[in-house]
Amino acid sequence: MTEGMGKVICNITISADGYSAGLNQTEERPFGDDGGDGSGDRLHAWMFDTPDENRAEVEEMTAAGAFVMGRNMFGPVRGAWDRPWNGWWGDDPPFHSPVFVLTHHAREPQPMRGGTTYHFVTDGIASALTRARAAAGDGDVAVLGGATTINQYLAAGLVDEVRLHIVPLTLGAGTRLFEGVPALRLEQVSSRASSLVTHVTYRVLS
Repeated sequence: MTEGMGKVICNITISADGYSAGLNQTEERPFGDDGGDGSGDRLHAWMFDTPDENRAEVEEMTAAGAFVMGRNMFGPVRGAWDRPWNGWWGDDPPFHSPVFVLTHHAREPQPMRGGTTYHFVTDGIASALTRARAAAGDGDVAVLGGATTINQYLAAGLVDEVRLHIVPLTLGAGTRLFEGVPALRLEQVSSRASSLVTHVTYRVLS
C-alpha cells in the first residue's frame, strides 16, 4: 500500500469449497449451477434474508471511494456493446462512487443516479486500479469481482486485504477464488460468524 492512499480490498462471497459461481452461467442464470435457481439466491442469502445480522459487512462492501469489477459481474452482454446495459443494480446502484469496469470493448462513461458513474477500462487491471486510486483519493478501492477478476489482482500482487463471506454450501465446480494465484501469505485480521455466513478478513503479506 502506497503512503497516503487507502487499501485495495477484495470483497467476495464464496461457497465453502471456494466458488463464487457455478458452471453453466447464462443471462437467465448468472450464477449458473449455484445450488438454487441460478440467481445467487443461496450464495447471497446472508445479505438479503438476514440483513440485520450482517449490516456492518453489507455497509463495508459499498464504503470504498471507488470500485473495480469485471465485465462478467457488470452484466451478461458479451462482445461489443450491441444493446443497452447499465448493470444489474437499476437506476440507482448501491456504489455511489466511480466504478471501473474491465472490458475489451470501449464505451463512454455511464452516469447513474446517486453518484455512481460506470467507467469502462480497456487497457487492463493496472490501468483500472490507477484510475480507481485517483478517483478514491485517500479512500479505499474495492475490487468486487467476480472471482476471475479478483484472481488477476491477487496474482499481480496488487491487493492489500481480502474479505471473504463464506457460506455453508458446496458447489463442486465453477468459478473458483484463488484459481491460478501463486501461494500467498495471509494474516487473519478478523472473523465473525452469523447464521448464514462466516466473514473472514485477511491481510495479504506477500
